[in-house]
Amino acid sequence: MSFLLEGILAVTWQQLVMYIVGIVLIWLAVKKEYEPSLLLPLGFGAILVNLPYSGVIDQMVQGKVPAAGIIQWLFESGIEASEAMPILLFIGIGAMIDFGPLLSQPVLFLFGAAAQFGIFAAILIACLLGFDLKDAASIGIIGAADGPTSILVSQVLGSNYMGPIAVAAYSYMALVPIIQPFAIKLVTTHKERCIHMEYNPKSVNKTLRIAFPIAVTIIVGFISPQSVALVGFLMFGNLLRECGVLNSLSQAAQNELANIITLLLGITISFSMKAEQFVNPATLMIMGLGLVAFVFDTIGGVLFAKLVNVFLKMAGKNPVNPMIGGCGISAFPMSSRVVQKMAAEAEPGNIILMQAAGTNVSGQVASVIAGGLVISIVTQYL
Repeated sequence: MSFLLEGILAVTWQQLVMYIVGIVLIWLAVKKEYEPSLLLPLGFGAILVNLPYSGVIDQMVQGKVPAAGIIQWLFESGIEASEAMPILLFIGIGAMIDFGPLLSQPVLFLFGAAAQFGIFAAILIACLLGFDLKDAASIGIIGAADGPTSILVSQVLGSNYMGPIAVAAYSYMALVPIIQPFAIKLVTTHKERCIHMEYNPKSVNKTLRIAFPIAVTIIVGFISPQSVALVGFLMFGNLLRECGVLNSLSQAAQNELANIITLLLGITISFSMKAEQFVNPATLMIMGLGLVAFVFDTIGGVLFAKLVNVFLKMAGKNPVNPMIGGCGISAFPMSSRVVQKMAAEAEPGNIILMQAAGTNVSGQVASVIAGGLVISIVTQYL
């Protein structure tokens, strides 16, 4: 019985806190269905890595025999060594995305770019609060509502807070239906939310659909070389979807590959949720800054749309519904669905889903590019 008592007595109060955090994440996944494929393995992993003398991390058994831990090995091999897991996940994400609504209305690219404002605002605030530049930059990316990009940026920059950043990024992705309506209503009127938009899509032929991922990869490669791994794998996945000759591979990327990587990524990131790293005041600050970044991204996109309406009015053209600007984040397709629901609530029968979806996919690309730009800029000063 001595070994059992030894384990129980070795539990610290910080580890008890992490057990509660893990259970809360599992509850959110199961009861509320908030990003269950990510929050459930993340929550269970948080419990695993915080058990005393846990066998899932490297340790010395009886102080003599070295034992390798599976979660630590997955982290060191799949994330720390090459960022393989978050990058491979982008193949599946790319295969899921239909860029048709965006290609039929290229102007929506501007809304996706404008909605990245919160990233840079949060970086500035984090620096003012005393975070190192590498940590501040990693925290700011939470605003993109893109978990894999947040993980990749924090790993490449060597942030000390990958665990809290991953939890914040995925938690706020799951909370899009709660956070975004609040942020959008702060800066729009009921009349603006009722604005109708006509959808007259131009024909998007197969050649353009195939050329788009290739062109984006080349252009971004010259503008922001650090984004190539992110954008390249995203666009490779989309090329699998659009080429028309690899349907089985496209389906595998969307389903088997994406599901397996998501499962492994969630439980692997828990390695950075060890109690001594996670339970501290900085974690609460990161959660708060992540929320600020997320809200500012949404508001930035909406305000940009309202600015566009000023020029449209001067030109005598119909205005856009400013809510579509809030879709310029990476949470696809959840954000576009939320905005469509808000439009229907403001005026039954108001359909702006396709414009919102186009902005949403542009936000997916913009957030990945923003991540690469942040890496390129910050590494110059480290």
